[in-house]
Amino acid sequence: MKIVVIGGSGLIGSKLIRHLKAEGHETVAASPNTGVNTITREGLAEAVSGAQVVVDVANSPSFEDKAVLEFFETSGRNLLAAEAAAGVGHHLALSVVGTDRLPESGYLRAKVAQEALIRASKIPFTILRSTQFFEFVGAITQSATKGSDVHLSPAFLQPISSDDVAAALAELTVGKPVNGIVEVAGPEKIPLDEIARRYLTATGDGRHVIADVHARYFGTELNDKSLTPGANPILGSIRFEDWLQAQRSAT
Repeated sequence: MKIVVIGGSGLIGSKLIRHLKAEGHETVAASPNTGVNTITREGLAEAVSGAQVVVDVANSPSFEDKAVLEFFETSGRNLLAAEAAAGVGHHLALSVVGTDRLPESGYLRAKVAQEALIRASKIPFTILRSTQFFEFVGAITQSATKGSDVHLSPAFLQPISSDDVAAALAELTVGKPVNGIVEVAGPEKIPLDEIARRYLTATGDGRHVIADVHARYFGTELNDKSLTPGANPILGSIRFEDWLQAQRSAT
């Protein structure tokens, strides 16, 4: 089976490629680095030609509200049009748990727009919504830093390792289209401020984390249901503490 991974050079895409190759599938890592651009359409038709499945894990280079919306809308339209012309039988996209619950977030509004394009197309599809990755905790902490203090919501998250996300994607990629949404999350709920506190402690960072219920997370306030999955999500197996230990051991 030929499988094209849009964003195949990135964090999730590269891990997904390894899973699929290990299973013997023909894979194409499609990204600007490999001459495939979903914005300009350069190399796009050639990349998806003959593909049975296309997986879209590409992300916007800018999180500014207007730029991120333009990226997901333009990329989505171009990609789905190329897939329709090539007769692709399954479109799989990676999205975010809570996209439809936080309209104040420009990034999540853009993901809602991307999902709407997928639903409106005639291509059988699966949308995998994931909770936040462990690997993004450092960037989340930095974005919430004011001086030596980090202001973050104490709302629950259910963060997940990128390895677990890639494994879930791989299983869905070789399965039948769901024509709906599947959720994947980590094995435990942890308050966002506590996640940052544990991360800073593990990395020897002296910044002080302050729990603030009004602290904004990429433009929006959170509650315990904002970014946690609904009933029966796929659950990863890697705990945050185990991931932190692995990071420490690797340095």
